[in-house]
Amino acid sequence: MAAFKVFGLKNCDTCRKAVKWLKERGVEPVLIDVRSDGMDAAVLQAAIDAYGWDVVLNRRGTTWRALPAEVKAPLDEARAMELICEHPALMKRPVIAAGDAVTTGFDETVKARLEAIVVGQ
Repeated sequence: MAAFKVFGLKNCDTCRKAVKWLKERGVEPVLIDVRSDGMDAAVLQAAIDAYGWDVVLNRRGTTWRALPAEVKAPLDEARAMELICEHPALMKRPVIAAGDAVTTGFDETVKARLEAIVVGQ
């Protein structure tokens, strides 16, 4: 069985919902708090490759709004990756890695993809 790693924040409601949802399906995910433990650069790159940096970079939160304009611009993939590594709360959460699969966010599409991974194991 592939290990499920949930990259997020321990106090993030969506991350907690994802962990609970996975546990209800018999999976024991590992929650990695990106603020204290950092973000795995390879997993972050996989999420960016799968979804695009503009999806993985959360520009709706308070962390983004608190950044000075000169830090936010210009934006491209390299800059988005750098910003997420410097400020992990900028990542759309959670990023879930299971084997070669990676998801970001926790909507119905992500749940369906995770369900397929769990059933396939």
